[in-house]
Amino acid sequence: MALGPRLDIRQSQSLVMTPQLQQAIKLLALSNLEIEAFVTGELERNPLLETGSGDDGGPAPDGIDRSIEAPTLAAETGSADDLIAQGLGGSDSPLDVDHGASTFIDDGPGDRMAAAMPGSGGGGMDMGGGAGGYAEDAPDFDSFAAPDASLQEHLMDQARASLAGMDLLIASQLIGQIDEAGYLEANLLQTAHGLGMPLFDIERVLGVIHTFDPTGVGARSLSECLALQAKEADRYDPCMARLLANLDLLAKGALPQLRRICGVDEEDMTDMIAELRGYDPKPGLQFSSERAAPVTPDLFVRPTAEGWSIEVNSATLPRVLVNRSYYVELASGPQDKTSKTWLADCLASANWLVKALDQRQKTIIKVASEILRQQEGFFHKGVAHLKPLTLKAVADAIGMHESTVSRVTSNKYLSCPRGLYELKYFFTSGVAAASGDGAVSAEAVKSHIKALIGAEDPQAILSDDTLVDMLRAKGMDIARRTVAKYREAMGIGSSVQRRRQKALKGKAA
Repeated sequence: MALGPRLDIRQSQSLVMTPQLQQAIKLLALSNLEIEAFVTGELERNPLLETGSGDDGGPAPDGIDRSIEAPTLAAETGSADDLIAQGLGGSDSPLDVDHGASTFIDDGPGDRMAAAMPGSGGGGMDMGGGAGGYAEDAPDFDSFAAPDASLQEHLMDQARASLAGMDLLIASQLIGQIDEAGYLEANLLQTAHGLGMPLFDIERVLGVIHTFDPTGVGARSLSECLALQAKEADRYDPCMARLLANLDLLAKGALPQLRRICGVDEEDMTDMIAELRGYDPKPGLQFSSERAAPVTPDLFVRPTAEGWSIEVNSATLPRVLVNRSYYVELASGPQDKTSKTWLADCLASANWLVKALDQRQKTIIKVASEILRQQEGFFHKGVAHLKPLTLKAVADAIGMHESTVSRVTSNKYLSCPRGLYELKYFFTSGVAAASGDGAVSAEAVKSHIKALIGAEDPQAILSDDTLVDMLRAKGMDIARRTVAKYREAMGIGSSVQRRRQKALKGKAA
């Protein structure tokens, strides 16, 4: 066999994912707000891209009359996987469709949000000044809200008014080690060594911090926090002190033992427990600087006379157009080979982005429509009628790959008359039915368990075995360990714990 270089011709098949195809796949997993951030970056990079003005009455920047109604989504059966065959924006055909105006339902929840605002033509606010946001000259209402003071800032303001010199330095060190719940995480002895101060001075300054608002801040344990609040309310007596020193027995519901330790009768014990229930175990949380970020729905589902309608939230979805008049102006001017290549790349990239966003919306609508069809009982009657559903079942029904459905349902939220739900919520495992016919969704089983426990008699707490029998009577064949798993997942205690809690609640009532 001769050794040496040679040329061979071979024929083989391989899947090649271009950068544009990879980006199109990533776009499926992004929410509308993330898409807006992505499009903003593309607008800065590509001069041929611009956002829609939101005025559907005039011609588009490329001269195309958009008053002609576009084909409905039901007639479009393409998926994100078809982008390979479409050339990924290689064609320069006019694909810059105003999706919010010509593709989806008009006057839906997203449009009504814009139309209800004063200051725009026709009684609404002009929402076209940004990518799915308000106009540039519109007021930013969030800017009018003053930033909330943090717990540390609130405590330092009080420390500056009460302390000075080295005491203020000690207070700043201690306040800096108070967590968001209001508890001191510092070791006083180590703090004293670090500052080179006597431990007595550290404890004295901590005593001053204990007088600050909110009451109970700076405590090193739950019992100390409640004791500070009891002292503030002038309810801290030897009996209350012994009760606070034995909170573990109170958690177990050992009321007879607590009455012997505290030396009180049943009526006094009931009053003391009721007093403790009025205290705040985490006083620092009222100064929490973290704001819960509201979830913005990506889809709206609403009932109509013909059934259900699905609409993409156009208020957060950017409207992207290709400025072909600017392209013609640049292409007609003098330019070298490098400029021509750059301009052609910009046009291809702009066409691809518009096509990819259009395909993304079609795919989301298609997947959401199938979820709505499969889980129609949930939208009509509630979570008790939620059916078992898998990604593969939806993928097979609409002719897409399972991974595509998984990307579409990631980080997407659906708003319906029953509330706001993540699309992943509708995919649940199944529990076999007692009749052997079909299965019941795990979420539906949890809903039944929660309802049964919520309606139980305080004098007859339902055990897990009793819950199994009651669920089987409802047609759900479920094991005891599964009931316990679902109950714990919902944060519901065992029958023993619930009996103690309801006994304590009855005493405090």
